[in-house]
Amino acid sequence: MPMIVLVGLGNPGSPYAGNRHNIGFMALDRIQYRNRFSPWKRAFQGELSEGKLGPGGDKVLLLKPQTFMNESGRSVGEALRFYKLGSKDLIVFHDELDVAPGRIKVKTGGGHAGHNGLRSIDAHLDPAYRRVRLGIGHPGDKALVTRHVLGDFAKVEQSWLDPLLDAVADALPLLVAGDDAGFQTKVALLTAPPKPAKQPPAKPSGE
Repeated sequence: MPMIVLVGLGNPGSPYAGNRHNIGFMALDRIQYRNRFSPWKRAFQGELSEGKLGPGGDKVLLLKPQTFMNESGRSVGEALRFYKLGSKDLIVFHDELDVAPGRIKVKTGGGHAGHNGLRSIDAHLDPAYRRVRLGIGHPGDKALVTRHVLGDFAKVEQSWLDPLLDAVADALPLLVAGDDAGFQTKVALLTAPPKPAKQPPAKPSGE
């Protein structure tokens, strides 16, 4: 039976739970909840949940490394070796400074662009895995990046964060099936603001 591993990147522990850097953890938590996957359990130096998706019932594993971001590859590498899987069977969800808040982009392979979680995974695996880049936006000044990434989402950001996480979870079968473009399109549709109601045409003067 085909199997795919979805990894969310973040730092363990309550002080980091609300950080923008932890949006990968948040995405997997929402996927686990909305798709009724198994409860989280400890495995592979991380937290593991599993379930099935799609008409073919493909098995999906969710993994949140608990090694801290800079050592994420240890957990991911251990899981893939255990199941005899490779980079083609891996999708990583992570925060992305260069994508607008509330938007996503899916890409296969490429560099880590300074992201320490991706850097660590690349040290353990062929980098030709798929990445779901979850936009958190850029603070506009390089000197502010660390504070922005390790800061908590502001209350005003919940207006786009919650709908984005729900959309990622609901569109997931497309991603697992390999339809990256379809997944991105569905997430965009699910998170699009409602269209304003059409106003009735004005009555001609004199009526």
